[in-house]
Amino acid sequence: MTEYMQYILSWGGIPGGWEWIVILVVALLIFGRRLPEIARGVGKSLTEFRKGINEAKESTDDLASDVRGIKDEVVNEAKDAAGVDEPETMS
Repeated sequence: MTEYMQYILSWGGIPGGWEWIVILVVALLIFGRRLPEIARGVGKSLTEFRKGINEAKESTDDLASDVRGIKDEVVNEAKDAAGVDEPETMS
């Protein structure tokens, strides 16, 4: 039973060296002349995806800095309203 399971499991998984060569040959036969266009399209898609990720990261950073600024303003206004002064530093 275990030999049978090992045989089945050996057919699954990540392709090895020769399998990649066969896959590339089949891809060349199927796509042929369109392969450079497909690769160019994939490259443009990846570039746009990275731009989108960077824009999202920048917007979250901007939002976090805005929240910090508002928090500081609220804390300062609350201290002023309560009449709490900041302790003076000794110089």
